[in-house]
Amino acid sequence: QVHVVESGGGLVQPGKSLRLSCAASGSIEAMSAMEWYRQAPGPGNLRELVAGNTRGGSTNYGASVKGRFTISRDNAKNTMMLQMNSLQPEDTAVYCCRAEAKEVGGTWGGYWGQGTQVTVSS
Repeated sequence: QVHVVESGGGLVQPGKSLRLSCAASGSIEAMSAMEWYRQAPGPGNLRELVAGNTRGGSTNYGASVKGRFTISRDNAKNTMMLQMNSLQPEDTAVYCCRAEAKEVGGTWGGYWGQGTQVTVSS
């Protein structure tokens, strides 16, 4: 099995920073893309892509976070970080990590963590 765990969420004032971490572990034979998604509270709010990173190092960002958030990855440790600067109340959401991984002796699949809450409020 592959396990994905996020950490680093919390309550922060507008304009401040937070750093989220994502770690994939278990019987992993290979890793591909790792991505951050978020879902804001309230009915009708869809999960949106925050940032993604391929194993080769290519990155992409959602329009609402570009220039404020930075994604980084350690392939040797199967970890990914999300540095979030200049946080705003609209960044309040549950942030989830998704990892594409191939289990030992198995097939490729997408694995999700439980998510970590980020609340931006004064």
